[in-house]
Amino acid sequence: MPLNDLAPATRAPRLRVIANGQIVAGAMEAEVVCNNYYAADRFNAAIALGIDTWAAASFWASEPDILLDIQFSVDGGASFTSLVQGAVDQVSVDPTLGLVHLDGRDLTASLIEARTQETFANRTSSEIASLLAGRHELTAHVLPTTTPVGRYYQSEHDRITLNQFSRATTEWDLLVYLARHEGFDVFVQGRALYFQPAAQAADMAVSLRPSDVIDLKLERSLTLARDIEVLVKSWNSRQNSAFVQRARASGRGRDKQTGGSPQRYVFVQPNLTPDDALKLARRKLAELTRHERCIRITMPGELALSARSMIALEGTGTEFDQTYYIDVIERRLWRDGGLIQHILARNTSPRTETTTPSDATEGSNG
Repeated sequence: MPLNDLAPATRAPRLRVIANGQIVAGAMEAEVVCNNYYAADRFNAAIALGIDTWAAASFWASEPDILLDIQFSVDGGASFTSLVQGAVDQVSVDPTLGLVHLDGRDLTASLIEARTQETFANRTSSEIASLLAGRHELTAHVLPTTTPVGRYYQSEHDRITLNQFSRATTEWDLLVYLARHEGFDVFVQGRALYFQPAAQAADMAVSLRPSDVIDLKLERSLTLARDIEVLVKSWNSRQNSAFVQRARASGRGRDKQTGGSPQRYVFVQPNLTPDDALKLARRKLAELTRHERCIRITMPGELALSARSMIALEGTGTEFDQTYYIDVIERRLWRDGGLIQHILARNTSPRTETTTPSDATEGSNG
């Protein structure tokens, strides 16, 4: 889909900020940063004092909890899109200029700040996600999973999810751990928690050409363009055996010309099955190779793309013309109508991936 098809014929950006359920007429500007990093989206806003009688300096100085909903419009305010909902972390009042500056995070913050010592050995990942979503009054968009998280896949011995160091673990840490284990994505959008397979949206990628943007930077890592091999080492503590799983992506770096060794990354994780270790190796390989090509875009703001969208770059006449996963979108809107966005997106060049059967590395009968 071309990017131009997502934008209205006439652009008239507008800002609306809602604080604790009431529209703030004095909203001057706002910035929203959305990411694809298993982290909270962030926002900041500037509010003019003296316009809202209910939101005078005394309100911002004393209100214990402030929930913002920051909304942008590109059609003159005929319709607004909520970009982020979250609690304010920091309030800065400037009485000399008559301004209030607000900084905060989306509702992921409530999970990030919730310490947990619970064990969920007999629950599945999806049951835990739904349970934690309910605790924080979030709607759960959760794809069901079937395996109890505290059960070894082979030996079927219960184990607790959290150990004696659980005081340092948050509910968000737990959800991210479970999502990675299941090969899922987890994020909060609005008032909903999503726990589901990572989107594979190549057929939904938005086409982008240099003529669509204000500025475009194209970057390539020659190191990551080489062959990359990931090794995952694991062992079974009951069977006293160990093994290695390998995943490799073939590139076109100097190792092809010189016969050099590939870039090798080793990860050690106990008590995996061979299948789980192979999945981990392939996931780590995808994470590493995705940093090979990077594009940085500055363009007029729009509201259709998200941090989980894909961009199909076209028109450079180079091998940079391919699809990219968005990592970060930063949007900034001024009250006078200016709306600019910055996008960071990454992906690897097309590669051939190979895997090898597990190798036994050691064992004992002691």
